[in-house]
Formats: sequence, C-alpha cells, structure tokens
Amino acid sequence: MTIGKAIINQLRTGVPGLDEVLGGGLPEFSFNLIAGLPGCGKTTLAHQIMFALATPERPALYFTAIGEPPLKMLRYQQQFDFFDLDKLNRSIRFINLAEDTASGDIARVLERIVAEVEERQPGLVFVDSFTSIVLAGQEQGKSLVGLPQFVQHLGVLMTSWQATTFLVGGYFTENDQSPVLTVTDGLFWLRQSVQGNSMVRKMEIMKMRGQCTLPGLHTFRISTAGIHVFAPPQPSLLTETRSPSTSAARLRMGVPGLDDMMGGGLPRGYSLLVAGPSGSGKSIMATAFLAEGARCGETGVVAAFEQRPNHSRGRVMSELIETGRVGVVDTRAAALSVDEIAMLLITEIQRIKATRVVIDSLSGFELALAPTFRDNFRESLSRMVSALASTGVTVLMTSELEDRYNDLRFSPYGTAFLTDAIIVQRYIEVDSCLRRVMAVVKVRASAHANELRLFHIDDQGIVIGDLLADHEGLLGGRPRLRRALLGAVDTQTDD
Repeated sequence: MTIGKAIINQLRTGVPGLDEVLGGGLPEFSFNLIAGLPGCGKTTLAHQIMFALATPERPALYFTAIGEPPLKMLRYQQQFDFFDLDKLNRSIRFINLAEDTASGDIARVLERIVAEVEERQPGLVFVDSFTSIVLAGQEQGKSLVGLPQFVQHLGVLMTSWQATTFLVGGYFTENDQSPVLTVTDGLFWLRQSVQGNSMVRKMEIMKMRGQCTLPGLHTFRISTAGIHVFAPPQPSLLTETRSPSTSAARLRMGVPGLDDMMGGGLPRGYSLLVAGPSGSGKSIMATAFLAEGARCGETGVVAAFEQRPNHSRGRVMSELIETGRVGVVDTRAAALSVDEIAMLLITEIQRIKATRVVIDSLSGFELALAPTFRDNFRESLSRMVSALASTGVTVLMTSELEDRYNDLRFSPYGTAFLTDAIIVQRYIEVDSCLRRVMAVVKVRASAHANELRLFHIDDQGIVIGDLLADHEGLLGGRPRLRRALLGAVDTQTDD
C-alpha cells in the first residue's frame, strides 16, 4: 500500500504577527494548549483566534468551565475590535460547563463535551479553563481521572472529529514537565512581568508539530484591537543582497557641501550613523535629509524618541508631516521592544512607499525600551537594521555621544560596524568659545574626504565652512587637541 504525503492546511489566526511566529499559520485539526499565569491574555488570544476563524462552514464551540457565566466574559470581550456580535449563535456558540464541573465528575464533563460536539459538528473547539475541570474533581475526591488522562481522552476525540482544538488554562509553570505537553500538537506559553511602571508580555511557541516556528520569546501587546505579536523582522527574501558600489545611485543629504565630503552623496540603500554630543546638530541634519528627499519627490519616515517631531523639530518637519511626505512612528507607548519599533517602521514604510528613514536617536531609543530589552539591544538593533536594509530604504540614525575632546568614539553601543557610513560632529574650545567641527569617518566601498571642517547652524540649517587648519592659529599651542581631532580621524575603519 502506497501512502501519499499528507498536506496540512494552515489557518490564518487573525492575530497580527502570530502567523509569522508559527511559521505560516495554525495547522488545521491540531490540538493546542494556551497556557500561562492569570492575566497574561490567554482568553483574549483564544477569542481573537476564534472570531477570526469561525464561519458558518467552520462553526466554533467555546466551553467555559470557570465559575463566572459566559455573559460576564462576553461583556468584557466585546470591548475588543475583533468581537463580531453577528457571529454569536450563528458561527460561534458558548456552552457553560460550570454545573458539570462543580459536580467533580470529570467523566460527566467529557460526556457533555462529546454530546455537544456530536450534535453541532464544530470545526473549532475551545475549553476554558480545562485545568479547573480537573482540579474540581480532585478537590472533591470524586475523580479517578487525572489531568494527563483528561487531556489525552479529549485529544483523541477531537482528532477523530477533525476539529481544531484549544485548551486554555493557567496550570502550567515555565519548567513544568507534565506529560500533558507530550499529548498536544502545539503549546502557546504566555508570560508577563512588571518592570518599573511597564507591563511586559511575551509569547513563546514551545511546540508546534509539523512546522518550523520562530524560536525564542516574542513580545506582544494587548490593545483595543486585541493582541499584536511582534515577530523579529526578517530580511526580505525577495530583495537581492546589495553590493556596495561607487557607481550606485547616491542621495543628496540636503546640507550644502556635505555631499562632496561624502564622495558624491550617500549611496542609496545605505545606513548612516550621525554621532555627536548634545546640540551639535544631529537632528537638524536628519531633518535636512528628509526635506531633501521630499524635494526630490521621495517620502520618508521618522521615529523620534527624544521629542515629538511635529511639535519641536521646527517648521520644516511640521510641514513635511502635515503634507504626508513624512510619516511618523509613534514611540510613546510603554515597554517598547526593538522588534515592535521595527514592525512599526516597516509598516509605515510600506504604507507611504518611503525611501528614507530617520531614527533619532539611538540613545533615546534605548531609554524608551523596557529594561529587559536593553540587555540585547545591540543584537536586536543589528537585526532591525538588516531588515530595514532589505526593504531598500536609506536609513539615517543619530547617536548621542559625550564629547571627551581626546577620545573619538562613534557609538556607545558598539554599533558603528552595523552602518555603511559614519559622520561625526564635535565641539572644540577656542578662545573661550565653542566651535563645531564635522568629519566623514566612513562611507563603505567609496572614496570620501577625511578632513575636519568647521560648521555652524543658522536659520537655514547647517552651514559647512572652512577646513580646520592650523595655519590660521586655530589650533596653535594646542598640540594635544590637534592630535585628538586629526589623528583620530586618520584611524578610521574601512569595514
């Protein structure tokens, strides 16, 4: 007898980001557990999946074994956007098992579930909370059936009926070795923690038979729209790997004289790091970069972590945002993760077909993250920059640096190697006055100037001036300062 390869249909869960984490979607007819501590979003996740998948052809049964009536639960779930009142009693039916559960007889509960499933022939079955059924029986001493046996019996029944099933419960702990885990096809583990004044929620697909899921913990947020999972950004497989070339198209920076310093402008698709101390002009350069793109008919996106871009970045940025030539990523939410910001950026890029992106600044970005996400900020940022590059956009990031005068660094995060180009801005003190200087440290695979140039800021923006030269006496009598400024630039990397 020849057995052909089974084809498992994947269902779209209706939870943004979850299908990517699952490896394409939810396997049809799978037997799944949604587990986690109270308040982490288990019931909300189950309802969101149910309302997305339930149809008259694939009806859903939602068994509630908790003490509160379904009406109370529905009153709260109606606050979510995914809730569809028209589907109730047409595609979705709630069945209260509280009385059966209270009897402490698990066999009776199983019989009730079997009877309802046989009568209504659902394509989706949810049991919430399955652990309360077993615990009720054990507390009253009437049950000879334990949790593994209950789950195993139910799993066999649901598989024979070809129903996609979810058991929802808060019984398991993170290190639980219960044999229940071996019975299920999929295990969704939800967790949450309070960090400072922020609530951080994470999801892990600990198991999903038959398909490759994205490993690790994935942050998610609960809003009026429901649950949104932030899968790690993946470089587009449709975008060819960019090979830097001196002949590649170059973008104008919007600062007179800067394009010449960079060897003709910034190559399209590159990432640029603008580093400097507070007030040195990093944000002004970022605004000029977006404004120049708008003059060339391009759209841009800005993620500003230090100030709201449309209120405090000046008239130019306000006009760009108000006219729709620059989109804004909202960075005000608490407990942000790098993956969430990456998703917001990519979504906005696709929405307005942006070609230029500004992240201002990496310093504010790190502070906006929940503490747990700061530990691997460098790795997450590397993943985000790669994902943005795969979309073809040109990225400008700013980084706040302490100006130590005799120590030239490009980023406090060790992220300079991630970028294709670096511009550094610095202060020098001359005759009790602060002067600004600028240098192009790196433009990968491209010739560029390496001199230090004076610049100042006026109502029109950045104005690049003369070469910082010793013959004018500007550095006279200051050999240590000159070595710090000129010698450090000579040691630039060409990676």
